Amino acid sequence: MIPREFDYHAPKTLPDALGLLAQFGDEAKLLAGGHSLLPMMKLRFAQPGHLIDLGKIAELKGIREEAGTLRIGAMTTENELIWSKLIQDKCPLLVEGARLISDPQVRYKGTIGGDIAHGDPGNDHPALMIVLGASFVLRGGSGERVVPADGFFLGSYSTLMEPGEIMTEVRIPVPAPGTGYAYAKLKRKVGDYATAAAAVTLRMKGETVEAVAIALTNVAASVLRASAAEASLCGKTLNDASIAEAARLAMSICDPAADQRGDAEYKTAMAGEMTQRALRSARARAGS
Repeated sequence: MIPREFDYHAPKTLPDALGLLAQFGDEAKLLAGGHSLLPMMKLRFAQPGHLIDLGKIAELKGIREEAGTLRIGAMTTENELIWSKLIQDKCPLLVEGARLISDPQVRYKGTIGGDIAHGDPGNDHPALMIVLGASFVLRGGSGERVVPADGFFLGSYSTLMEPGEIMTEVRIPVPAPGTGYAYAKLKRKVGDYATAAAAVTLRMKGETVEAVAIALTNVAASVLRASAAEASLCGKTLNDASIAEAARLAMSICDPAADQRGDAEYKTAMAGEMTQRALRSARARAGS
């Protein structure tokens, strides 16, 4: 199929883009990387009359550190994240996750802001953002607001973004030295969405868990924060028994839909397995 007719706009400034959004309202869609929107348009699941391409807005790109926070323009591509020396040094979990997104062709065009704003439960960045304590800068006609990643994702393709808003920046506190990390992702083949995946950040004090964050990908209508699993580990020794209990608690909140990747029972079991793998990998990296 082919999409319906639409008008194409390529603003060069953020105010111009916001003006177009205000002018065309529900008839407008924002184009970031396009890997999610364009297939939906071809199938006519999305039928915008106006397409607003954000690719020429320079202020939406770039990576820098400011006062202990990584500030990443929403139109920064996955490939730029992977090859950023700053991200490699200060937030290697983000590099690890970006490398597991689809394939090189997609990573050259796909953007971090597009991935996040789309709200697809199969996308990888939401879980990474939650365990990294990220926040998102949203700009609209009434001004700018900053919202935390934890709580931003409401359901399938549903987020806290309001009509007329554009995500301009992702902010990530630089992880403390010695923070362990991992993103364990099970997928059928290169380029596929996760059957199940788990993101973890971990700080240890000796053999005891000082702080931990766990989030799960593609095992519910939205990304899941495994709060009970986190609570079960804090202040405890990280060993086979505590890891298995954390995995059990992570599995207890899963509610996946059966599809070609497996039935609900299999996906739930794999969420537990990915949680265990991510915790073990993060422990091996903690303090290094």
